[in-house]
Amino acid sequence: MRESKIWLATGNSHKVEESKEVLSEYGIELEHLMVERIEIQVDDLSEIAAFSLKQIIDDGRPVYVEDAGLFLDHYGGFPGPYSSYALDKVGVLGILKLMVGIEERGASYRSAIAFRSGGAIKIFWGDVKGKISHSVKGTGGFGYDPIFIPDEGYGRTFGEMPSKEKNAMSHRARALRKLGEWLTSPEEPF
Repeated sequence: MRESKIWLATGNSHKVEESKEVLSEYGIELEHLMVERIEIQVDDLSEIAAFSLKQIIDDGRPVYVEDAGLFLDHYGGFPGPYSSYALDKVGVLGILKLMVGIEERGASYRSAIAFRSGGAIKIFWGDVKGKISHSVKGTGGFGYDPIFIPDEGYGRTFGEMPSKEKNAMSHRARALRKLGEWLTSPEEPF
């Protein structure tokens, strides 16, 4: 195993809890590195995560930053990498207003993890396809979870699912599993 303990640099405690649950499947202990990060405005989630990671002093510990977005098919991927800004400004109700009268409700949730150990950065991706609900459903999760229905979610939003069920298929969990598999692989790092 390359690393048995890693740090997640985020100000979002929900991400920490979801990440701990997934990484524990690989015997990886996760610590929370509380940071307020500068989020550049570009169209690539991995570029945002890598930039944020580079802002954190490299003190030798293995650390990662995760950035995620909701991509609406009808709007060419908007809000995408601007999802946290859109959530802050209009919330899930604003997104539902954008979707009023739209029959094509396809969307995807995407996650990019930028991981650094020994100075080198590696990117891991995860995504899940689904659609936007017509109303807020459920109180679980965070962000856009109460309006995102994954294709394999039996018609329920992430907000309606227990965390274990959401973590079986979410975009973040998929990226974390790629990281976990890589960290526990016997192959040479980077």
